[in-house]
Amino acid sequence: MKVFQALLAHVLFALPLFAQRNPGNPLDALPKNMELLTHFGERADISPDNQRIAFMAKSFGDAFVIDLKTRVIRCLTCNVPAAAFLRVMHLANGDYILMGPEKFTDIHSSRSRDNELWYLSQKPGSKPIRLGNKMSEGAAISKQSLKISFSELPAQFPDMLKDSSRLVVADVDLSGSTPKLVHRKVVYESHDASCHLEAQDFYDNDSKMTFTCYQTSGLAPGTEVLASAMGIDLKSGKVTNFSNAPGSYNECEGIFADGRYTCVEGDRHVSQLGGSHGLHNIDIYKLRLDGTGKDFVRLTHFNDYEGWKASNPVVSTDGKFMAFQVAHTADEAGVGYGILIEHF
Repeated sequence: MKVFQALLAHVLFALPLFAQRNPGNPLDALPKNMELLTHFGERADISPDNQRIAFMAKSFGDAFVIDLKTRVIRCLTCNVPAAAFLRVMHLANGDYILMGPEKFTDIHSSRSRDNELWYLSQKPGSKPIRLGNKMSEGAAISKQSLKISFSELPAQFPDMLKDSSRLVVADVDLSGSTPKLVHRKVVYESHDASCHLEAQDFYDNDSKMTFTCYQTSGLAPGTEVLASAMGIDLKSGKVTNFSNAPGSYNECEGIFADGRYTCVEGDRHVSQLGGSHGLHNIDIYKLRLDGTGKDFVRLTHFNDYEGWKASNPVVSTDGKFMAFQVAHTADEAGVGYGILIEHF
């Protein structure tokens, strides 16, 4: 019996011990430096002058903007019948870039094959104008110029090699009667499913850019997609893995104005709280862009609650606050249920 008890104790000691996630809703216990801005919406984007936040009402829906002083919410695309946009982002001049299909077909096709770029003037009553370029997921948009970056996959361009992806940088030209993309340049390519690319943020006077590398191959059975926070020097072409955390999820979203840090949707707390690695059990971290991957600071604790997470952060150009969304762990990436602000 003593031998059995000793063996049992050894086995139990070897098993990982996880803290228990809290019941309830994290919105009922917000820290003093956080506030709920809207009770609906997802994928926030802060204007370059930090006076407004644009956001989507839902996936495949309308784009809205809220004035941070008056808290007045205005619809940007309600004059578009059956609008099916996925993202809205500010250009440096105050106009907008929209991403999404011309019309909704189904979740998979409309989010991947049919996703394209649109220009929307800030003038009231304006309608979106397509820029003639399909793209994958989100984009990096400069806060200083009309520079934009986005990724392309075989889903949008069937002539590309299977599992390949590429990062494209271009400028939005507003000098003519119709907006268009000019100076298009492929700045980085991946040739297999070990790294699917998505552009994130420009920094250092648009000379550098963060991007995410999604790993969809070579994973253990049952493992979700993993991700690394990366960066590229657009002058030299040098690429750096900033997160340096194999086997975990690290999606960079939201650059700090000084270019020394980025926000990251990360899952490193799973080692304490349990659950699977990947895009579902995430919270927001601050990562120093020094290439060591060691300086991670957790900014939100929504995943401490069962079924909840925080995602899609963006940082103001003055570095004073961050906007993000509350989300459910069971939902697809990008789905949100309200926009929040965290004051730094």
